[in-house]
Amino acid sequence: MPDLMPADSWSDAMEAFYFSYRAFTAKPDEILALRGLGRVHHRILFFIARQPGLSVKELLATLGVSKQALNLPLRQLQAMQLISSETSDSDKRKRLLALTREGAELERALRSEQARLLQRAFAEAGEAAVHGWLAVNQALARPQDG
Repeated sequence: MPDLMPADSWSDAMEAFYFSYRAFTAKPDEILALRGLGRVHHRILFFIARQPGLSVKELLATLGVSKQALNLPLRQLQAMQLISSETSDSDKRKRLLALTREGAELERALRSEQARLLQRAFAEAGEAAVHGWLAVNQALARPQDG
């Protein structure tokens, strides 16, 4: 694979990535902290909002975490009545997750903060940069060999 940047530029790229992630999560983290919640709760809310009726097994696979890692935050969100868990009609062992009205409002507030930040950055960077950004993020998200 060809080296696309000088060696010192990789550190610049990593630094920009860290700072952009910090900016991307800052406001949602503040909102979540008011409820005693954190990023794991945000990820759960986000993916349930994107795929209502998601099973616990599917959520585990999407997040790439163990059942033990998901158990506590999932129970907390249920106790706070932000998500509901219903038995599947087709398989009584399967639990299907959905956001409650309050959960949907919280997730929408978190997402709107991040969307506002992305809209500003995308408008500033331009269409070609947006396509490049999406390509880079999709490449980063793909599983890597060894």
